[in-house]
Amino acid sequence: MGKNPTEKKKVRRRGGHKLENWEVAIVKAMISRGDPFTNDQDILAYFTRPTRSINHRLISEIRSEKKYKHITPANDEGLDAFLAIWPDIDQDTGLNIKGDELLIKAREAMIAAVQIFNSAGLRFRAELFIVYSMIAWTYLLHSWFKREGIEYKYPGAKTKGGAEKYWDITRCLKHEKCPARGGVATNLRFLLEIRHEIEHRSTNRIDDELGAKLQSCALNFNELIKREFGVQYGLEKRLPMALQFVSFGAEQRSALKKVSGLPKNLEATIEAFEHGLTEEQLKDPAYRMSYGFVPMAAKKPGAADAAVHVISSGSDEALEIEKIFFKEVNRNRYPPGKVVEKINKSGFPNFRMHDHTQLWKALDGKNAGKGFGCPGDYKGNWVWFDRWIDEVIKHCEAEGDRYR
Repeated sequence: MGKNPTEKKKVRRRGGHKLENWEVAIVKAMISRGDPFTNDQDILAYFTRPTRSINHRLISEIRSEKKYKHITPANDEGLDAFLAIWPDIDQDTGLNIKGDELLIKAREAMIAAVQIFNSAGLRFRAELFIVYSMIAWTYLLHSWFKREGIEYKYPGAKTKGGAEKYWDITRCLKHEKCPARGGVATNLRFLLEIRHEIEHRSTNRIDDELGAKLQSCALNFNELIKREFGVQYGLEKRLPMALQFVSFGAEQRSALKKVSGLPKNLEATIEAFEHGLTEEQLKDPAYRMSYGFVPMAAKKPGAADAAVHVISSGSDEALEIEKIFFKEVNRNRYPPGKVVEKINKSGFPNFRMHDHTQLWKALDGKNAGKGFGCPGDYKGNWVWFDRWIDEVIKHCEAEGDRYR
């Protein structure tokens, strides 16, 4: 027998919607005081908020001592102190200062991360962004676990001061119900690798090299907090767009990369991490988000003053712009050994490293103007683009059975 189409689906109640012990103590003090706390519904109003709804039966169960019998009521001073600051809310979001502390801290940490990165004059912005954004994500995931009623503490573990020890972000990401999934989780794991590598070490400027990943990290945070907690907690109103008042040509970019390239240890870390990713994962905007800015003449007077025109992904206009950018940007880069490996798998098993060396010398393959590759992207050595792979295959096919 089929389901009734008008039958309402039963909504699962989250396990995190419960009173904390200190709140139960306040409820008991209210019950003990009586007027004006004679009605259970009136008492309940002090403890319900947008991020947490309490079942109305709970106050009655506390009154009858069916639940929380072991908790001692707060004294008169404690109740008066609670009432004096109620409702203790954050004016910007309406969140409860104490009850929603984790969510408030998460927002403030990410706001700080972005503001620091956008600050003029700072030399280590990427490092600072990573540190603050990891704090933001940790608080956000803790807040989500708390709301869902998922225990996020290490059993029996204590800090040096004797406090309970909560999960770090790596442990949070491993939980099967963690809301940070797919490209979002990949992005966070990548930035964690970078954080571990730069921790307590001096680095050169890495802002430009990591910008796409940092952009995704901030956008992912904003999307998750809005999806899981409400659009009113998004950061758009607090974080204006950063403008870049400079334009570089190809020769200038090449010179800048030679001067301010990544330290070798970071190059190795990035290479090792991305080596294990699929092409789909690498292209996922949740992992790294980059933008191409193209000067546009507005056709309509009303759009003439718009600084940024957002183009829908997959539209004809977006595809045309993508073609323009991919003429200059080569996503795949191969060291010599990988080139030989790809040629062997393409049906030329007898093509060797010596053959490759002789070929690029004969064709002047390392002439940057030919667009076959570029220097300095793989531990200081030359790397080759897909265009070079096609050129080598063309050569092998012209040689008949020599390499087959």
